[in-house]
Amino acid sequence: MTVSKRETERKYEPSSSGIEGLPDLTGAGPVASVTAAGPEELDAVYHDTADLRLAGSSATLRRRTGGPDAGWHLKLPLTGDTREEVRAPLSDEVPDALRELLLSRTRGAALRPVTRVRSTRAVRHLRDADGAPLAEVSLDEVRAESLLPGGGRAEWREVEVELADGVGAGLLDTLEKKLRKKGIVRSDSPSKFVRALRETGAAAEGTRTRAATAPGSPGSYVLAYLEEQVAALVALDPAARRELPDGVHRMRVASRRLRSCLRSYRSVLDRRVTDPVRAELKWLAGELGVERDQEVLRERLGAGIDDLPGELVLGPVAARLRAWEVSRGEDSRTRTRAALASDRYLRLLDALDGLLAEPPLRGKATGKPAPTMGGAVLKEYDRLAGRMERALALPPGPDRDVALHQARKAAKKVRYAAEVARPVLGKPVKRLGKRAKAVQRLLGDHQDAVVAQEALRELAVAAHAARETAFTWGVLHGQERARARAREEELPAVWREASDPALRTHLAH
Repeated sequence: MTVSKRETERKYEPSSSGIEGLPDLTGAGPVASVTAAGPEELDAVYHDTADLRLAGSSATLRRRTGGPDAGWHLKLPLTGDTREEVRAPLSDEVPDALRELLLSRTRGAALRPVTRVRSTRAVRHLRDADGAPLAEVSLDEVRAESLLPGGGRAEWREVEVELADGVGAGLLDTLEKKLRKKGIVRSDSPSKFVRALRETGAAAEGTRTRAATAPGSPGSYVLAYLEEQVAALVALDPAARRELPDGVHRMRVASRRLRSCLRSYRSVLDRRVTDPVRAELKWLAGELGVERDQEVLRERLGAGIDDLPGELVLGPVAARLRAWEVSRGEDSRTRTRAALASDRYLRLLDALDGLLAEPPLRGKATGKPAPTMGGAVLKEYDRLAGRMERALALPPGPDRDVALHQARKAAKKVRYAAEVARPVLGKPVKRLGKRAKAVQRLLGDHQDAVVAQEALRELAVAAHAARETAFTWGVLHGQERARARAREEELPAVWREASDPALRTHLAH
């Protein structure tokens, strides 16, 4: 069993006078009192792969004894000074639950002890006027020992400031001003593990490298975007496995961005190498999409029921929707878990790493960036324009619904191609991306309404078969049908704005 929490902290280099050199933080912002605790003796053994894949992705895994939170601690980066810490009870081996959360980083490689860090900790608790905890300030006397070949030992001291749960990050800035006045400055190491690796001279086996490309070339921009999205895919994996809000959705978006970039910039990267990777990204997005689409549909139908006046909700509507969601939702979650546990998924991650390490660059990868990037965006824009023209020429009905859905996909590709080109083409392509997003959103709402109609008809048939009234499902079906028609009526105006000839001319030149 695991539990998790978010921790927000900063590390500092202390002054020479030790704990006595820490300033009195009473009166710093809301701090009304400071109390001492400790000392504590902490003993942590950090685990990683032979080539330090966790350290390379800013994650840490340790087995710690001593202190109030002995056990296994997995720390995953979030934003700024905040990390998520997932804890598991103390055991001799790495818990399976934590090993699974690290699969996107380890790719199944063995985890082994790499560094031992022992600390003697003196603690100060900061509280507000009501006695509620605000933060913990500690001074650690650290002894690190490498467990890797050729590694040594190191000692240092550090100050750590960690906010209590629910305390705003602004308090860190307030406390830092006080610390700086005492000569206590921010550390350049984000964690004890990273510092221990550096100061003990630990050597990693077969550390991965990235390809070097000429700065300012089309290849450099495309590879930078791909690297960003691969990192996002890897980082979001634990959230998707734990079914955290938006985890699956954001991971699916990263896979789509990758696939779209590989498609749009075929003039930069050889498709003979990238097309097989694109096919696997399509598979992953499809597996993740089942759960995400079900989530969106459930929320839409639930909101529709909540918005109806009470007199229009007849029969066991809420119960039937819950039963429908249970039957469909579990199937979609099982599919996501199976995909992320598969060797096929791990091979895809390895293929993406290989693509970045040895990119199949074509001639235009080293040319002038503006013509190459602009040409790629323009090609996707022209494809969108063709699909919009075909869709708008069709009469309302199933064929038009399908055509509009295809146009929505094309609008996404314009957006993603524009994202890659933004550092080169600036505001005009940024503006085009925003307008393509407006088209995509409108068409997305249209598609959601179409899918909702199909689900509502299914629910109405099931209600009728159970001798329940299908009235409410019919009302909701009518509302979704009207929403779809409304989006179709809005579309020409939104498309006119997106198809500004001046933007196209800029991209062409």
